Amino acid sequence: MRIIVTGAAGNLGSAVCRCLTMHGAHVIGIGRHGLEELAGAVATPVAGLDLLDGDKVRKTVDGLAAGEGIDGVVNVAGGFAMEPVVEGSPETWEKMWAINFRTALTMCRAVVPHMRDGNGAIVNIGAAAAAKAGAKMGPYAASKAAVARLTEALAEELKPRRIRANAVLPSIIDTPQNREAMPDADFTKWVTPDEVANTIGFLLSPAASGVTGALIPVVGRV
Repeated sequence: MRIIVTGAAGNLGSAVCRCLTMHGAHVIGIGRHGLEELAGAVATPVAGLDLLDGDKVRKTVDGLAAGEGIDGVVNVAGGFAMEPVVEGSPETWEKMWAINFRTALTMCRAVVPHMRDGNGAIVNIGAAAAAKAGAKMGPYAASKAAVARLTEALAEELKPRRIRANAVLPSIIDTPQNREAMPDADFTKWVTPDEVANTIGFLLSPAASGVTGALIPVVGRV
């Protein structure tokens, strides 16, 4: 299986790359930097691709897919910001929309034409927090809610081709950055990158052939 992973060098992206490689996939890792540290987990590194540039993404994916196609894509690239609605900046909403939603949309549009009927799988990264936005979570939750709707729409549109689209909805992921930001939290309740990655690996596998349009919470013990 040839699988594209965006945001490959991040905490979750690198866990996904390792998981998929361990199960025999040819991983195409896309990231802005840090891919050299994933030499054993990424077969084909692609550094510096602007995921908001639709033409560049399409041309890059066309080249990667030439002769062999693409079997799956995992849209991990994204970010997080907290800001109140009234006092906050419109730029924060635009940034969350761009890096969480538009990156996934652009990659899906580029990859789907290269997937073989009956043999394609898309996994997007949503968020459990998108179900009900808390204080200062509006920009992030709105962008991740859009990812959920994108996933559902893709699943319906791709049913005739038997290409699947699903999303995982993590809660707080146990990363060094989150531990630093919330030092008094109980880290044992958080979901680990490997736990999220294992769920993604299942959704890409033949074992999940009957699953499409699903939004799967992966929340640990939060």
